Amino acid sequence: MENQSKELKVSAIKNGTVLDHIPADQLFRVIDILKLYNCRNQITFGTNLDSKQLGKKGIIKIADRYFRDDEINKIAIIAPQAKINIIKDFEVIEKKIISVPDEITGIIRCDNPNCVTNHQPITTKFKTIRKEGHVSFLCNYCEKITDGDNITIIQNNE
Repeated sequence: MENQSKELKVSAIKNGTVLDHIPADQLFRVIDILKLYNCRNQITFGTNLDSKQLGKKGIIKIADRYFRDDEINKIAIIAPQAKINIIKDFEVIEKKIISVPDEITGIIRCDNPNCVTNHQPITTKFKTIRKEGHVSFLCNYCEKITDGDNITIIQNNE
């Protein structure tokens, strides 16, 4: 009996974006934030894949779609170690390591129920605080610090 290695290969995409190194527990949140459930493009995703960096990771491949900066910023907030590969004619033409911006405007809600941004039509604004590899956000209006693990992404009706 021959010893054969069997692998299941996911088909390559001709043009589009690959989001890699998404923490496995954040994969479906990324899908939700990007509204991929409404997308008509071919999408392949995997979760709980082995990763030397994360232990377990998720990946999303989406054909014929490239993400805007505001979408990338949303991904960065919940998956700051994610990587983006831009694919054209089956080749990776650009690799991006995303990072949380120093200032976040209009993307997340303030965790303080009494904050003016939760009662008035005011765009939220936060300063990013980085400490020992952890991220939190300081509200510009009420100065409450919201932990990066407890943020709520604002979903715009697009």
